Amino acid sequence: MLTEQEEKFLIYWENNRLSEKKGFKQYLKGLSRGLMIVVAIVLLLVTGWYQRANMEANSKMSGTVFSIALVCIVVFMSWFYKNYKWEMNEQQYLELLAKKKRDRAKSPPESEKNILN
Repeated sequence: MLTEQEEKFLIYWENNRLSEKKGFKQYLKGLSRGLMIVVAIVLLLVTGWYQRANMEANSKMSGTVFSIALVCIVVFMSWFYKNYKWEMNEQQYLELLAKKKRDRAKSPPESEKNILN
């Protein structure tokens, strides 16, 4: 038997699964995750936490390449998070549909319930 929350999720996901796959809003959520990683990387470089890494970065790495790498991290995390969340919701939806189908198969039809009582 499905709970009320599971029923609501089934209805929501059935109506919104295609718009969630193509929507821009999910990219914004992933964007914040990517920015958090980039901020952590920049903070580690600025604070001088690992001196040898700072020396290597200052001697061999250009600022342009570093900036492009940071932007690539943000874009990849945004895309990855969006796809990950969609797949998790889709998996939950399919599991709930299977559970609902299994519950219907176990319970006798209404006409048989009336005969048994």
